[in-house]
Amino acid sequence: MTVFIIIFITAVCALFAGVFNQSKFSRYIGILGLLVALSVSYMPDGNFFLKYSNMYRYDDTAILLSQIAILITLFIFFLGGFALNNHRSHQSELYALMLLSLCGGIILFGFRNLVTLFLGIELLSIPLYVMAGTSKTDLRSIEASMKYFLTGAFATGFLLFGIAMIFGSTGSFDIQEILQYSLMFSNNPMFILGFILMLCAMAFKASLAPFHMWSPDVYQGAPTLITLFMATVVKIAAFGALFNLMVITFMGGYSNWINILGSFSIITLLLANCMGLVQTNMKRMLAYSSVSHAGYISLIFFGINEYSVEKMAFYLLSYSIATVGVFLSLLWVEKVKRDLSYNAFKGLAKAEPLLAIVASVSLLSMAGIPLTAGFMGKFSLFSQAMNNAALLVFIAILGSALSIVYYLRPIIAMFFFNECTFKTSEKVSLTYSILAVVIILFIIALGVYPDFFSAQFRTV
Repeated sequence: MTVFIIIFITAVCALFAGVFNQSKFSRYIGILGLLVALSVSYMPDGNFFLKYSNMYRYDDTAILLSQIAILITLFIFFLGGFALNNHRSHQSELYALMLLSLCGGIILFGFRNLVTLFLGIELLSIPLYVMAGTSKTDLRSIEASMKYFLTGAFATGFLLFGIAMIFGSTGSFDIQEILQYSLMFSNNPMFILGFILMLCAMAFKASLAPFHMWSPDVYQGAPTLITLFMATVVKIAAFGALFNLMVITFMGGYSNWINILGSFSIITLLLANCMGLVQTNMKRMLAYSSVSHAGYISLIFFGINEYSVEKMAFYLLSYSIATVGVFLSLLWVEKVKRDLSYNAFKGLAKAEPLLAIVASVSLLSMAGIPLTAGFMGKFSLFSQAMNNAALLVFIAILGSALSIVYYLRPIIAMFFFNECTFKTSEKVSLTYSILAVVIILFIIALGVYPDFFSAQFRTV
């Protein structure tokens, strides 16, 4: 809970930097606050917060997922100095909204009451509706904001209706009491309908098909840095909440919801990877890539054991770091060319070799190529689910094979084009270069020695 308070205070300070016409300092305030929060996350929470443990519990799982979300947000803030040059008039608001959305994610990692779940979802989502439409001169951005808001409102309706039916069945919002009820009365029709509605609402937040239709348009229309935030931090928050909800709260009705989730996973893996093949815009391709990775992560619910949280967190970390690596190059190309088609990346290896390398390593990690973090993440998920959902694992492997095709297209454009199409004197900054090297080392280190992450998890 201390981490939540620090990030919230940081958001307020970043917002007031804009009030006093000091927006240029808001990013540094955010970075400082995130570093403090990351440091404090390793310390035990104070006894003062124990009285609220029936609403929110900062347990080991919440600590680990919070650390991953804070780390990725820190990377995004480092990119903000370059990415938000065109948003100088309201930089402080964007940074503050990102921090407030992160606060919602931290609530979702440790909620112990359905009311807290709802508050976390709304605190995560409302800033995103605003941030998606901050490019006021771009009609796609305005469309993205409206589409995300309207579809998000429907998802919120599903969630509230589901919570109402769960409360009507159990007489409680507490997830431990709901768990006890599910163990004894899992076949109650009202209870089943309630958790199906809540599952659909959470599938929307995690962009699982068929509730993913907002993702491509919103990802393409939103400012690129905000798209990066949605593809990483929001994805981590959504799956942290979905895991808490389905595994802890509704574990008694496992046989009722696992087949529904399995059908979502199959549709997601096939549809997202097939749609990714026909994309010509890099940002839109990454949107379908994000949807497909939601399908891979959903395998964690099959064959659940004591290591499932660790495997899910490892995959979320490896996917998020790889996504930051790709967007790092994408932001620079967009700034220089104002175009995000595959053709825009032609000759990037000649103009900025480091950006081409980090993008290629990240894309190969997303594809699950050996010696990358993505390979180890997929391997751990597939090996867990193999005994309980062999067909689903086969479909996931088929999806991974299809994804190699659309991940290789930008790599071919960057490295196998004779002429350099980048006619600019603008060079990559030192911060960009350092971050690119860090991401490459992260991806390779986690792919070669994943036990480092396991040791960290057990330390936490």
